[in-house]
Amino acid sequence: MPFGLKNAPSTFLRLMNTVLSSLQGLHCYIYLDDCILYSADLPNHIDKLKLVLERFRQHNLKLLLQPDKCEFLRREVTYLGHVITDKGISPNPEKVRAIEGLPAPKNPKDVKSFLGLVGYHRRFIKNFSKITKPLTSLLKKDVSFHWTQEQELAFQTLKHKLISAPLLQYPDYSKPFIICVSKTHSKIEERVYRLC
Repeated sequence: MPFGLKNAPSTFLRLMNTVLSSLQGLHCYIYLDDCILYSADLPNHIDKLKLVLERFRQHNLKLLLQPDKCEFLRREVTYLGHVITDKGISPNPEKVRAIEGLPAPKNPKDVKSFLGLVGYHRRFIKNFSKITKPLTSLLKKDVSFHWTQEQELAFQTLKHKLISAPLLQYPDYSKPFIICVSKTHSKIEERVYRLC
């Protein structure tokens, strides 16, 4: 597919979703031209790799593997800004270092940019919405930009929590889960617990 066409990314993704439709979620995940396969052991992984490559062959897709862009048989991969291992998922340390070095925002545009960067990793930051509230208050219409201690604390807290982000572990589906839902006048909360 030629580069530069306006609809090329969505067309290519639609093609990949069609070609690998029955395999997604069970054997692999796709985002545009990034495909990741996962398995519990080497023989299973080889079988899945063969299955995906065979599916490409069946649909006459010429796969141009660029060695510098491919990783095979890895226990740890960086995928879409995350480091994925057999233990769980964590933010990519390179992305975190870039955020760690950011200066405090000077205007609403800087605040939006910062919130966009840390927002991508919000699943790693407990109480993300609560922590960001002082920053998002600067984005309201007709509010003048005044950087206070409250905003500085929120800014530094977000950076600290991202630097010390926990490893998100995969669920153990062999054990039961408990789902709790609560509602107040201002919010709805849901939590999923696993019995140990």
